[in-house]
Amino acid sequence: MTETHLHGPVLILGTGLLGASVGLGLSRQGVDVLLSDPSPTAEAIAQDIGAGRILGGGEHDVAALQPQLVVVAAPPDVAAAVVADALRTYPEATVVDIASVKASILAALRQAADAGEIAPEDLSRYVGTHPMAGREKSGPAAARGELFTAMPWVVCAHADASPAAVRTAADLGADLGATVVRMDAAEHDAAVALVSHFPQIASSLLASRLMNAPAHALSLAGNGLRDTTRIAASDPRLWIQILSHNAPEVVKILHGLREDLNRLIATLEDPGAEGALLDLAKLMEEGNAGQARIPGKHGSPPRAFAVVTVIVDDRPGQIARLLADVGEAGVNLEDLRMDHSSGHQVGMVEISVLPGRSEELTQYLSDRQWKVIQ
Repeated sequence: MTETHLHGPVLILGTGLLGASVGLGLSRQGVDVLLSDPSPTAEAIAQDIGAGRILGGGEHDVAALQPQLVVVAAPPDVAAAVVADALRTYPEATVVDIASVKASILAALRQAADAGEIAPEDLSRYVGTHPMAGREKSGPAAARGELFTAMPWVVCAHADASPAAVRTAADLGADLGATVVRMDAAEHDAAVALVSHFPQIASSLLASRLMNAPAHALSLAGNGLRDTTRIAASDPRLWIQILSHNAPEVVKILHGLREDLNRLIATLEDPGAEGALLDLAKLMEEGNAGQARIPGKHGSPPRAFAVVTVIVDDRPGQIARLLADVGEAGVNLEDLRMDHSSGHQVGMVEISVLPGRSEELTQYLSDRQWKVIQ
């Protein structure tokens, strides 16, 4: 059992996907975790999977509990109210929230302090955080203790936060195996609008175009469509709250998208006009340049990998055998993609490797009778 920074007890308010995952990750390291949720069913499931013990259901009395840390895993529209209640109820505890927007929650808490609903000094014990991790599935049954491993855990310390509270918030991310990143609330909201909220909108809008598409058209779909619509399967109830709470930052990006769309529409309405094809080329090149800036493996600078494509028969054990052969070749697999060939009992496996190793791997696999596309 690895040594943790937190000693507990840790109280988690909200046992959905993220809250239960936090509980699982800490409980597996021996931290005492208590759970509370408005839904008795969600509480029970979280307890059953090992995320902690239901508050009030064991040795800890609710009134007597003095947690080291309270983790508010509530949706954005109620997170500030739950944080304020936790600050009042547990006067010695650091309180963090893990909602995906930060500025609106901090603003609501400042208003609560100004209105006398919480003591101004209580704000020193609050720190906003945001784990950049999740799944398309929701609820405690989808929780994973390793959900945050190697993922960014953003700590948004405000001006009045105490150093001890900020340290505790960072310790939570570290104990869950995440990479702690520090930003202020406004900077965070602008960043996630671009890298998380806008992609969700784009994916959902694209997927909505498929609702009335003929079946014969969808039968031609490949990995490109699957990749770009994967997150469209996310919980719409949660995204309604996220987008409404971060609307100002999202709207800025949508205005830019509207300009690009208007430019593209004007070009395609008359593709034979002078300069039209050049404008299309520039638009695609801008996309290439932006995509190339996305950090690569382990957050390292992006790098171009060579792709070795292998035809694999659609029968049990083939993928496992292929991966075993790649390992025996001594070539590190940087990325892997699979696609099925429509109408045929075969698939294509794209293996990304360092450019200097592609010819070696191609030869090795060919010698073992794999069908490698040259």
